Amino acid sequence: MKFTTRLIAAAALSTCAFGAFAQKGETVKIAWIDPLSGLMAPVGSNQLKSFQFFAEKFSKSNPAGVKFEVIGIDNKLSPAESLNALKAAMDQGVRYITQGNGSSVAGALIEAVNKHNERNPGKEIIFLNHSAVDPDFTNSKCSYWHFRFDADTSMKIEAMTTFMADQKDIKKVYLFNQNYSHGHQVAKFAKENLARKRADIQIVGEDLHPLAQVRDFSPYIAKIKASGADTVITGNWGSDLALLVKAANEGGYNGKFYTYYTGVTGTPTALGTGGAGRVYQIAYNHYNMGGDLGKSMAEFKAKFNDDFYTGSVISIFNILSNAMAQAKSTDPVKVAAAMEGITFKNFNGEVQMRKTDHQLQQPLYMTVWQKADKKYPYSPENTGMTLAPVKEFPSYVSSTPTSCQMKRPG
Repeated sequence: MKFTTRLIAAAALSTCAFGAFAQKGETVKIAWIDPLSGLMAPVGSNQLKSFQFFAEKFSKSNPAGVKFEVIGIDNKLSPAESLNALKAAMDQGVRYITQGNGSSVAGALIEAVNKHNERNPGKEIIFLNHSAVDPDFTNSKCSYWHFRFDADTSMKIEAMTTFMADQKDIKKVYLFNQNYSHGHQVAKFAKENLARKRADIQIVGEDLHPLAQVRDFSPYIAKIKASGADTVITGNWGSDLALLVKAANEGGYNGKFYTYYTGVTGTPTALGTGGAGRVYQIAYNHYNMGGDLGKSMAEFKAKFNDDFYTGSVISIFNILSNAMAQAKSTDPVKVAAAMEGITFKNFNGEVQMRKTDHQLQQPLYMTVWQKADKKYPYSPENTGMTLAPVKEFPSYVSSTPTSCQMKRPG
């Protein structure tokens, strides 16, 4: 039995027996709205391929019997361009959108989707957030039409600092992040969690830099070295992380990095062997999970000569197809209701789309950059290195409370 068939079967068993396919043969269009130009284009290109790759897989077999089509639209990492992309998608009859690169973009899309759905009953749209992790989206800004499949920053920092609390060699921390909502949240939650778990750790410096604009991070590395920091916490992603670790290698900074996105396009190559044992990543999946995911990753690499790392893509197709089967419809109003509270066996364990705030509850994994070996063989970007797991955090450990007061239709 092929990977997707087994994955779907397990998910269907953990929700309910849906019987015959409800919408067999119907095509469900999903508009992917993320960057395909600028410094973050390599990340966007990888993720678009990931969505289209799994759309093809799930179209062959899913509980609802639907076909999936993913339409890629370049938003240039701009909220304004993203709103234009949303309109273009709606003009093509799209009822489902996905985005994840940039919480500033996600915030604009949530607001636009809310207004559209309020003003256009019968033409509602669902926003499937694959990677934008600002906690506000499932707290003060929570929306019935928004579902998040990544772990938010409060969840990631909770797990990260739980791990760091046991690392007695950490004494001085530097907070280095992108200057927009995501970066601000990483710094905020890092300070709060470290103060609660390791009050002895000093925050010796903090910087916020422009998103996707800096090409030379050597001046920042000089500041970090001068501060005496033995550890850096950063939520940077894409070129902003790849160029940061490149500058750290070239500038001789030997401290540790605790990151969200080490495995993402460009960063493995920038690290090379220079960060072995010193660069950590907290995420809901990693390169060496093996099993069916490992087989699918190998297929992806053979097809695209690229690495699959955005596991939320699988979660999205899993939940969406099961919810459509349960609702016996592809109507977003009915599907949203079916997605609330849905629980299933995912590639990373038992997960649940929490009804209260539409935040997926799932395990998190701490990994460290090291040489690939027989136990952990996957080598991203053919570096000979890998991210090896050192700690798993079950859902109940990484889960954080929500202040969401969900306003539901009707």
